[in-house]
Amino acid sequence: MLKSTLTSLSLGALLAASLMTAQDKKPADPVAAGKEVFEQCSGCHNADSDEKKMGPGLKGLFAKAKMKNGKKPTEETVKALINSGGGGMPAYEDMLSKDELGNLMAYLKTL
Repeated sequence: MLKSTLTSLSLGALLAASLMTAQDKKPADPVAAGKEVFEQCSGCHNADSDEKKMGPGLKGLFAKAKMKNGKKPTEETVKALINSGGGGMPAYEDMLSKDELGNLMAYLKTL
C-alpha cells in the first residue's frame, strides 16, 4: 500500500512539474509558425516574388491595391479567400486551425 501511494505521489509530482514547464514556455513566434504553415502553399504560390506559379505570387500581397478577385487585400478578405478557396485553390477552412490561419496571416504580412 505504501509503495503504491509513493508511486502515485511521484507520478503526480512529475505530471505537475511537466504542466508547469509547459505553461512557462512562450508561444512560438507567429511569423516563424506561419512560415511553416506556408510550406503547404509554396507548391502553388511564390513567397519571394509576385510572379505566378500555379497561383499568384504573394510577395507584397498586403501592399497591393487589390487581389485577383478584385477585393482589397485585408486580413479579413485574405482569410476568407483561404477558407473558401476558389480558382483552383482548395478551401482550407477545415484544414487549418484558427491559430494556423492567424500565424499564416502574420507571415504573409511580412512578404
